[in-house]
Amino acid sequence: MVVGLLHPGEMGSAVGVQLVTRGIPVLWASKGRSEETAGRAAGFEDVGTPEALARRSDVVLSICPPHAALEVAQSLAGFDGIYVDANAVAPPTAREVADIHPRCVDGGIVGSPPRGRHRTHLYLSGAEAHAVAELFAGTSVDARVVSDEVGAASAVKVTFAAWTKGTAAMLLAILELARAEGVEDALLAEWGESLPELLPRIEAARRSAETKGWRWVGEMEEIASAFSAHDLPDGFHRAAAEVFRWPQGVRS
Repeated sequence: MVVGLLHPGEMGSAVGVQLVTRGIPVLWASKGRSEETAGRAAGFEDVGTPEALARRSDVVLSICPPHAALEVAQSLAGFDGIYVDANAVAPPTAREVADIHPRCVDGGIVGSPPRGRHRTHLYLSGAEAHAVAELFAGTSVDARVVSDEVGAASAVKVTFAAWTKGTAAMLLAILELARAEGVEDALLAEWGESLPELLPRIEAARRSAETKGWRWVGEMEEIASAFSAHDLPDGFHRAAAEVFRWPQGVRS
């Protein structure tokens, strides 16, 4: 099997490296991509354009910011291989991708990029999910098939991130309220005594908002859409999206 990777960002490149360690050829397309991306793609074969990548790939793996997932899927409309959408999108969005790619496998990545002994969980669903999981056998990507229905893997991802990233946004918003009222130091001191486990979470939330907040905006909007699709309150995560729009996780 030959795997085409769209696109080798921090997560995508690390996942691609795991395939290379198994001897699986990984292709990427440099057209319109940055020098930074090219550096991360060292070890993959550059075929120039997404169209060329589609012609030569048996499997295409899409790992991109969630707001771009449908655009990337549409750019390869007509690809007749297995299309793995491993983006942080709501189940209805995953099903829209499947409308474009009949052989779609839905994917949801949980954890930081796989490196060394650190294992990343890749949830998969769809008719050909087991074939995709087999590609990662023996690697630091722990592929887990949850269903033969597209949307299930994305559901695992969004429900997991609804808590982890949603509560990070809530902490940042609470701190902004305390700062606006002039009681930030008192609140932090109380948390330090009563809920000391929150303090490292606050620092982690700040760091993540500074470096990844721009891409978490779309993820929070997708999570909100997932709630809304089942007539559940979606305001929590629409608010979280607003928080992650703040520069460096601080309201300007």
